[in-house]
Order: sequence, then C-alpha cells, then structure tokens
Amino acid sequence: MPFIEPLSDANLERLALEHIVPGLLSHGFYYVDGLLGDPVGGAVLDQVKEMHRSGKLQDGQLAGSAPGIHRRSIRGDKIAWVSGSERGCEAVGFLLNLMDKLVSVCGRRLGSWTIRERSQAMVACYPGNGAGYIKHVDNPNGDGRCVTCIYYLNKDWTEQERGGVLRIFPEGKAGAADVAPLFDRLLFFWSDRRNPHEVQPSYSSRYAITVWYFDSVERAEAKRRFRAIRRRCSRSGLGPG
Repeated sequence: MPFIEPLSDANLERLALEHIVPGLLSHGFYYVDGLLGDPVGGAVLDQVKEMHRSGKLQDGQLAGSAPGIHRRSIRGDKIAWVSGSERGCEAVGFLLNLMDKLVSVCGRRLGSWTIRERSQAMVACYPGNGAGYIKHVDNPNGDGRCVTCIYYLNKDWTEQERGGVLRIFPEGKAGAADVAPLFDRLLFFWSDRRNPHEVQPSYSSRYAITVWYFDSVERAEAKRRFRAIRRRCSRSGLGPG
C-alpha cells in the first residue's frame, strides 16, 4: 500500500478519500507506507530514540487490571505522552499535524462519528526482550475512541528475526491480519470491539507512535459517566478507584 508522492494537500486528500476510507470501510484497517520519506521520518525516529535514551519512557500502565496480575505478562512497553509542541519534538509535531489533516479529510465518510479531538501521542518502545502486548481491544466500553493510528519507526525490520508484528483479528473476517512495524508505515484501524489485536513478542527495540481519535458524542457521554462515578465515590467517602 505505498504512497510516496509529495505530501501536498491534494495528495493528502486523495490518499484519505481513495485509499484510507475505502480500506477502513472494507477491511477495518489500512496502512500507508513511505508516508514521510527518509529525512523527515528519520528525524521523528531520532527524537523518539532521544526520549528513550534520556529516560523519558516509563512502563506502560494497565487500566483496571486484577490484583495479582503482573503488568509485564500483559504489556511490556515503555511509553511517554507528548503533544508534539515540546522542545525536541518538532518532527513528532509535524507528523501529528499530518495525521490530523488525513483524519479531518476522512471526516464523516467513516460513519456517523463526529471527530473533533484526539489523544496526545503515545510514544512507545518495546525493549526487545520478548516483550509484547496480549490480545485486547482499545475501546471495549465506549470511552470515545473510534480510530486508532499508529506510526512505526523501525528501520531494516524483519519480522522473522525480530518479531513484533501487530496481529489484528477483524470482526467477521476469517483468520487474522499481520502488520509488520516497518519504518515510515502509518496504520489506521477501528478502536472498538471490531478489531481485537495483539503485539507479538519483540526481539529488538520496537518504536511506534500511537494516537486515538474520538467521537465527540461518545466521548462526552464517557466523561459524564466518569463524573457521575466520582460524585458517587465522593459521597460515599471512597476514592475514584
């Protein structure tokens, strides 16, 4: 699924409307190779590696895990959340702006969603010690996330030697789809229960940047539920979790 033409607004629109939208609607996921090209993609990689080297990446957290479950048995990545406006994240910010443009063009063509916001970027590294992330769904309970976007940063990656494949189990499809975390590859997929997925064990440092785009209505309802829970906990003298 290559797209190596210059990233003009017209080319971004064509990429979104002729490739990303049909791919998501037909298969539930779609990826683009050669998105930024080596100079810009390499600058993003350099910034992410510097974050890793300087200790800014911390163990990824689990939401609502049961007592006695060891985090590393579920996910073994190290992460940091960035907006892209931080010093030393200029190339990351350029990438995020481009992703925003693509999703904006896709707009309501992806369904009835109203997409007006997204998460910060989650910069992640699987450190190459066999770490992965077990099969899960990004948004199983209606928290507002509708589209997951992952940009991969791994040069000369061979899945046979290094593993680290993202395996997607699209709802209603026979079998699974494997997406290797290749340098300058941008992946889109539905965030809800239609796309359970897992990160298979990685045997070399594996870098990626993930953002989630929100449906405004579902996101507002999720925030309302959370506020209601906090109020109930406050009245009962309990903490929020």
